[in-house]
Amino acid sequence: MERGPAIFVGMVFCLFGAALLAWTVTRARQHRPVAQGVSPVASVTVAGLAAVIVLALGAWCFTRL
Repeated sequence: MERGPAIFVGMVFCLFGAALLAWTVTRARQHRPVAQGVSPVASVTVAGLAAVIVLALGAWCFTRL
């Protein structure tokens, strides 16, 4: 009964983390701001760290199957 929600949440986390990481890398390569009004280094670091954490949460959900 708990496999369905774990698969759904794992997929949501993985898709969001991958999209956030791809968006952050694309913005950084184009030398465009990731967040308005924030240091470019800080915004790329925080967004990249958040993406990696979300991807790790998605992987953790899949290990619970």
